Amino acid sequence: MTGTTEPLRFAQLHVDVARNATDDFNPFHDPVRWSSIRANPFPGPVVLGFQLLGLVAARIDHHRLACDEHEQLDSLGLRFSNFECRFAGAVLPGQDVEVVVKPSRTGHGGSPALSNRVALYADGRIALTGFKRETRGALYLPDVEPFSADELDDAQDRTFLRGGDWFLKRKFISNGHAKNFLCASLVNAADYIDELAGEVNFPEVFPCALLSCALLERAWCEERDFERHPFVYQSHRLSIDRDRLAALRSHDRLHLLTRQCADGEGKLAYECLGIVSDQRPLFSGRIDLMRLGELT
Repeated sequence: MTGTTEPLRFAQLHVDVARNATDDFNPFHDPVRWSSIRANPFPGPVVLGFQLLGLVAARIDHHRLACDEHEQLDSLGLRFSNFECRFAGAVLPGQDVEVVVKPSRTGHGGSPALSNRVALYADGRIALTGFKRETRGALYLPDVEPFSADELDDAQDRTFLRGGDWFLKRKFISNGHAKNFLCASLVNAADYIDELAGEVNFPEVFPCALLSCALLERAWCEERDFERHPFVYQSHRLSIDRDRLAALRSHDRLHLLTRQCADGEGKLAYECLGIVSDQRPLFSGRIDLMRLGELT
């Protein structure tokens, strides 16, 4: 088993940098507005969910390098990274954070795969659990009806498409925002983006992290009240095409699409897509949220 050897700590500055890098305006992360949230059980602003996943993903990357597993990914054609994580509690600035990555396992359901279970602790309590699984195809939302480039290019930002099912939020990829997101996730940005060395490798989680903005923009257009009726993340299930990610460059236009799907009482669920230039998604998946009052 591998993991951190010393506690890590997020500061409010890390939270502010992460939310500014992703345009996340959720009051749960705001150093002033958090206190306006009705029945908020948290004693202050909380770390972003994607910020935690960014740290976890970097730890798995370190594990891959330490165990020399990248050749195995290439030889087996495992081009998709699939994350599934469940949030068991919030992480607050100042808490001791530890990430544990369990040893890799091969194969899944009779198909080639490389998998690792992960856990993140805050002050010794579990805050996130899940796994990352490398596969040949996307595990989450692989068969969604494609969007044409013309359909997306002709649509206005922050509009509903296809009869109101899909909400479009358009963003632009930026080296600077990606590096800020990495630093805010307690990750050395130069491990991924180093202009002097001619290296630009966007981290897998960064484009997905822009979904927070897309979902908030959608909720704002639907006139949801963020302070009176707040929701929090319950789980992320995301599939990222690493070949598409490797071709991503600063100033590329990213179309973020979200569609509400079946959900239970007190919960919301969204199917999500990130499309850069053609019909094949950069990432796809599902985000589940739950009403704050449903927390146990």
